[in-house]
Amino acid sequence: MRQQLANQISRKGLSVWRVYGSILSLIVLAVGIGLGFLAYYFEWPIWISIVVGVFVVLHAFFSIYLFPKVRWERWRYEVREAEIELQHGLFIVNRTLIPMVRVQHVDMAEGPILRKYGLASITISTAATNHSIPALVTEEADELRNRISMFARVAKDDV
Repeated sequence: MRQQLANQISRKGLSVWRVYGSILSLIVLAVGIGLGFLAYYFEWPIWISIVVGVFVVLHAFFSIYLFPKVRWERWRYEVREAEIELQHGLFIVNRTLIPMVRVQHVDMAEGPILRKYGLASITISTAATNHSIPALVTEEADELRNRISMFARVAKDDV
């Protein structure tokens, strides 16, 4: 049986992802309205408008309600002295283990929507790639960034 990681991202992250989903759904709705107008103007078959309408409704349901909920429930992380473990994924759950000796630097970012909810994201950079922990409470993100930085320094000193 799998061990559950200790830390979950902030519940406010669910709201942020729903805002992002709403913005994306509005864009899809605008495209759908445009296609509906084209279907009416060029007298395309009615089924095209129906398919576009169903797609817009399903997209809104998935991107505003379902995907953010599942994403929030699956996001876990744990920071230990020697490693950082991340678990996330919508359909396929990814578990990533980042050794502290591989950490090059840690960034904290907060965009306008994250800032409105008092959240920030942390990006952990290694030589190969970047890993993110999204939607942390700003104070927690700052403390976590400092802790990872300290553990990375200690790990590099030991090598």
